Formats: sequence, structure tokens, C-alpha cells
Amino acid sequence: MTLGVGGSSPEVELAKLADMTAGIEPIAQAEFRARINKAQALMRDQGIAALYLNAGSNLYYFTGLKWYASERMVGAILPAEGELEYIAPHFELGTIQGFMNIQGKVNTWHEDQSPYALLSAVLARMGITSGKLAIDESAAFFLCEGVRQANPAMQLQSAQSVTQGCRACKSPAELAIIQRAMDMTLEVHKAVARILREGITVAEVEDFIQQAHIKVGAPAGNYFCIVLFGEDSQYPHGVKTPKALEAGEIVLIDTGCELFGYKSDITRTYVFGEPSARQREIWDLEKAGQLAAFNAAKLGEPCGVADIAARNVLEAAGMAKDYGLPGLPHRTGHGLGLDIHEGPYLVRSEQTLLDVGMCFSNEPMLCLPGEFGIRLEDHFYMSANGPVWFTEPAHSVDDPFGYQA
Repeated sequence: MTLGVGGSSPEVELAKLADMTAGIEPIAQAEFRARINKAQALMRDQGIAALYLNAGSNLYYFTGLKWYASERMVGAILPAEGELEYIAPHFELGTIQGFMNIQGKVNTWHEDQSPYALLSAVLARMGITSGKLAIDESAAFFLCEGVRQANPAMQLQSAQSVTQGCRACKSPAELAIIQRAMDMTLEVHKAVARILREGITVAEVEDFIQQAHIKVGAPAGNYFCIVLFGEDSQYPHGVKTPKALEAGEIVLIDTGCELFGYKSDITRTYVFGEPSARQREIWDLEKAGQLAAFNAAKLGEPCGVADIAARNVLEAAGMAKDYGLPGLPHRTGHGLGLDIHEGPYLVRSEQTLLDVGMCFSNEPMLCLPGEFGIRLEDHFYMSANGPVWFTEPAHSVDDPFGYQA
């Protein structure tokens, strides 16, 4: 039997877990201020007159205001020079002010008025009637089109060069939060492995992972959860009707939580029972690909080198070239922070240079049609001395959690 897999119960394992968030603080107001200053410096360098931040992770990153995007315009207007201001429905004014971290004037519109015309008026009051207006890259098309029609003299462009220019490199405070979230999810992984038994359903496992994340200090539980057994594991993001666990099958669990807005994301794949020669072979190859990507990540090199390095190892061992199967059908990794997937990415076409503070998943998954899939996913960040793991990779197919390492 794979070490650390099976032999316990949900009740026993939940009782062992405790809150792990002591000593970790949310982002301080001074850091939000520094982010705004950096954004404005980038805007001036790029000749951008103003930037619109829509409800979502960009608005939260720069202002600390957590609000979800909808059909109603809620956001912030940041000029290249001067103070940030907000825009929101009038009936939300009190709520907006209650959640506000970075203080600023709130410009409001009623339901029968145009928020886009209001934005235009605010820009004019700021002295901005022409030039480049950067729009949050996550904003819906209807919002961008509304802004464009109301501001015909402005040149609209994506704000990504500014937002990613600030968000890609995490601060020490951000890294500390992400590290703790990863630690929490790894403990959940260890606990869920111990409750597995023949016949357990995906729903039972998902329910345990939800409860376990709450126990370790994530109030909302899982941010997401993927549980796959046997042949279902060949599909990276799951199947419509998942099967129950049988002896000798692959177990693939990918999950994470949220702490102060920042995400964790870890995948562990192992065998319920004794690994077969084929399972052992592919598991070891997956681990070799993951290590190759990590070792290739060097400061000043394009992000794509990590993806290329992983593919070279996998293809040399007989896997299909490019994105073919059997092999690696997707990129090796994604950036992570306030969004579970954010730029830049570890994909061979990504030319963004690796820099201190960048965070990435490392998951060059192997998918074998008609057999199974193996995904080992850990994240690393770039330090001044190169890549550093948030969580140590799975140890071996026989001892995935390194109990005898």
C-alpha cells in the first residue's frame, strides 16, 4: 500500500487539523499606496493618461476594495497624476464606503443614468479629455464598448501592461500569505489521502476537503476542488460522471483555498494500493519533467524556458511532441496570486523575463488516453538566487508525502 494513503477516517483526520493562520496579516494600507504609486509611474512611462480598474482582482489589488464584477459599473479611475476616485451605483454608496480601504471620492450614478457618461465627466474634471485610457483587461466587452462610445477622443487600450507590471512580482507580504495558504492545502492533502478507501466517492472526498480547509483556517473552505480516480485522471479538469475508487487505481486530487484574497493550488497524484510498473514509470517521468522546469527557471530568462525544458524531458522519454497525446496537452504552469491563474505563464511562447517575486505553478501533466493521467503540481517563486519551492514536490510514488524521506 502506498505510504500515507488509506487506513483512517474523516472523523479522525478532521479532529487532528487546527487553524494554521496565526501570525499572518493581510496586506497593509501602505502597500496598497505603494502599488498605486508604481502603477502611476508605469502609466507616465507608457504615456497613459488614466486607468480604469473594474470590480474584481485588479480593483482589490490596488485599493483593497473587494467587489465582484456584474452588469453594473463599479470600479476606480486612476489618473497618471493625482488622486484615485471611485465610480459606483448611488444605491451602493454606503456599502462601498464601508468596504473602502484606500479613501477616495465616490462618483455615483442612478439606475436610469449612464455610468459611462459619468466616467467621461470625471475624466474631464481631472483635466483628461484626450490621450490613452487603459481599461482593466478583465472588463467585459459591454463595459469597454460603453466607455469607448462615451469617450470618442480617448484612445482605449488594455491596462495589462500596467496591472501585470505591478502584480507579477509579489512583495514579501504577498509571498508570506501565499506560503501559508500553500502550507494549509498541503496539510489537507495529507489528511485526505489517509481517509481513502475502496468504494469512496468523489463527492465524499470533496466534502472532506471542504471541511478540512475550513479547519485549517480558510473560512470559505475550498477555492476549487478536482478529484479523479482511475481512467478519469486522464482528463485534466474532470469528467461529467466521476467514478468511485477501486483498488490499484490512480488518485488525482487538485485543490486550493484562499487566504486574504491570495490562492493556494496543489495537485497530488498517487496510487490507492500497490503501484504497477506502468504507473511507476509515468509517475517518475512526470516528476522528472517538473524538476526540469524548475531547474530551467533562471532570472532574466524568458518564462517559456521552463515549459520547453519540461517538454524536452517528456518527449525524450517517448511522449508525443508539442501538445499531442500521450503527453503534455497544456502549458507547464501559470502565474498565481489574487487570481488562481494570472500572467505571466510558463508556456513556450511567453517572452516575459523571469524576475524576483514572480510565482508559478509547475505542473507538466501527462495524459495517457485509455489509461490514466499524472499531475504533480507545486508552486515556486523567483528569489534573488533563483527559484524556491513553496511546497516540496511529491517525494516518490511509494511515499508521495515524504514520510520516510
